[in-house]
Amino acid sequence: MGPLSPTRTRRLWGPRSLGVALGVFMTIGFALQLWGGPFQRRQRLVFLKTHKSGSSSVLSLLHRYGDRHGLRFALPARYQFGYPRLFQASRVKGYHPEGGGTQPPFDILCHHMRFNLKEVLQVMPSDSFFFSIVRDPAALARSAFSYYKSTSSAFRKAPSLAAFLANPRAFYRPGARGDHYARNLLWFDFGLPFPPEMRTKRGNPHPPRDLNPPQLRVLPSGAGPRVHTLDPNALFHPAPTAADGHSQTSSPITLDLGSSSFIQWSLAWLDSVFDLVLVAEYFDESLVLLADALCWGLDDVVGFMHNAQAGSEQGTSAGSNGGLTAEKRHLTARARAWNNLDWALYVHFNHSLWARIKQYGQSRLESAVAELRARREALAKHCLVGGEALDPKYITDQRFRPFQFGSGKVLGYVLQSGLSLHDQKECELLATPELQYKDKLDAKQFPPTVTLPLKTSRLFSP
Repeated sequence: MGPLSPTRTRRLWGPRSLGVALGVFMTIGFALQLWGGPFQRRQRLVFLKTHKSGSSSVLSLLHRYGDRHGLRFALPARYQFGYPRLFQASRVKGYHPEGGGTQPPFDILCHHMRFNLKEVLQVMPSDSFFFSIVRDPAALARSAFSYYKSTSSAFRKAPSLAAFLANPRAFYRPGARGDHYARNLLWFDFGLPFPPEMRTKRGNPHPPRDLNPPQLRVLPSGAGPRVHTLDPNALFHPAPTAADGHSQTSSPITLDLGSSSFIQWSLAWLDSVFDLVLVAEYFDESLVLLADALCWGLDDVVGFMHNAQAGSEQGTSAGSNGGLTAEKRHLTARARAWNNLDWALYVHFNHSLWARIKQYGQSRLESAVAELRARREALAKHCLVGGEALDPKYITDQRFRPFQFGSGKVLGYVLQSGLSLHDQKECELLATPELQYKDKLDAKQFPPTVTLPLKTSRLFSP
């Protein structure tokens, strides 16, 4: 037929046709904006960075994404927002209360804090995408005992994790310095209130029973994407939930805090706040769902693991206990029973993750996960010496040496030599540990001002 002439084009698209087409496109665009349509990237993000749950690897993704797209981070003055105290908006660097400045809004809040919704909403828009990550309390306990042994008085007094879990009340004292690391650390990080018996010096005379069901992927929690904006005044009031055929909203004052209803109320409140909670044992599956929820590409969530300790077992399914020895299975059961609130959290969000996977499509997910892993492996082979994380003794470049803390060695990366300038830059971003990257972002958002002294004798000399 040949190319269309300008005259033919005008005939095909006359004033009326163009007007109708323009109206249709505007309507579609407005609808997509209104509904947060499938092509609209989510770039206002609140990530609750929980401890020892693979959160540093998620943080690395957010650092690189925000850095690449020129987004503005809500940064702490140092590396945490006053943890273990509850988050306060005043701890955000560059934050000015209403009328106190003309700074642009923040796009990403993602560094360690103890969650405090009311204060978070002073910093971030209420329609931000809220997400976090949880880990099987048994695996978390092993990592926390190694990492925080010098910080937690309970861990410090115990000769081993097995000895601690055999009789935790011989070592643990609620309120003692650093002992929030020793029990229900996830629950603590989410900023949830504790039942009164856990706040007393003596506590319960008997540890809670093991809540471990035979199979985790049984009943979905029903948690789905949040379809409403958050109310800053609803600090601890979950959205109304259906119970016994009618809607009800619970309050911490009206609950029997020692009963399971307290846990269920807390989980319902989290469902009303968080759009997605990742699961460390299904890390790659979680990343695929995150990319889908944010309308990001798969490359946006491809990265390397960070802050991993040598010999860690992150990524092992919580349901795969068949390969454990009887002694390790017993230790796992004790850890889950001692951290009973964390175990309830974990089971709940494991269910919600698999409900989302079912909605996403199992075969579709498996294909995306395989692609994600292939891209990560290709990047590792191209960027890294040995194609994997290395013992810190091999890392001489301080830009890539992770902060060493605890009794275990924190692994890091050494870059290949001979990379092109472009590849060198990309590989550096992938390998940069969280503290160094935070400093990089800090310098970018708050460049140091250098004032040179005036040399008056030269100014006035002939």
